[in-house]
Parts: sequence; C-alpha cells; structure tokens
Amino acid sequence: MYPLIGRCPVCQETLIVTRLYCRNCDTSIEGHFDLGRFHQLTPEQLHFIETFIRCEGKLNRVQEELGLSYPTVRSRLREVIRALGYEIPEEEGAPPPQEERMAVLQMLQEGKITAQEALNLLRQR
Repeated sequence: MYPLIGRCPVCQETLIVTRLYCRNCDTSIEGHFDLGRFHQLTPEQLHFIETFIRCEGKLNRVQEELGLSYPTVRSRLREVIRALGYEIPEEEGAPPPQEERMAVLQMLQEGKITAQEALNLLRQR
C-alpha cells in the first residue's frame, strides 16, 4: 500500500477521504472524511513530532537526537504547533528560559556563533 498523503501534490490544498474499505468483509463506505490535523504536517514535521514523543517532550533530548541547537528545536516545535492550527502567545519582554540561555551561551563558547549572534538570540527570546 502507498502511504496516505494529506495535501494535493498539484496545488497543496488539503485532501479529503471519500471512500473507506474493509479488506476483511469487503465493505465500502463513501462520504467525506477528514484526515485529521496531523495529515496537514510535512514529512519533516511528522519526523520531528515522532522524535519529540520518543524523547518524552524533553527538548534537550530532541536536540541531542536530531543534532540541532536548542533554539532551532524550539523554533521547529513552534512551527509544528502553528501548522496544527494553534496560536502561540508571544511573551514580549520576558527573559528567555534558563535552559535556552544556557544553550545559546554553549554555542557561543563552542564557536558555533559569534558574540553578536548570541546577543541577538538572547534579545529575541
């Protein structure tokens, strides 16, 4: 069987299921069936969510498993949340969480980012 896709490969519009079939009893049901929210995600976003669940929602473990920086992992999580149709309230002026600040400082210490980039990341959060 082919994997189920949630978006039209031509225009990227959301697809709907119009027929369900049971191999056991040969029953067919026709109608308009929703694929659900997760079929709106890209394959990359689904992979991220699978990793997130496997890591029990711990972003530092997701970071290690995917080989990404903490800010990137957090950004991808926010991207998936938005793709599922949820809004994320922006916390203006709130200091970044300790874990996130430490990840930025670690990247600076390892030479992965410049001091200016670290400053910008800390101000964005």
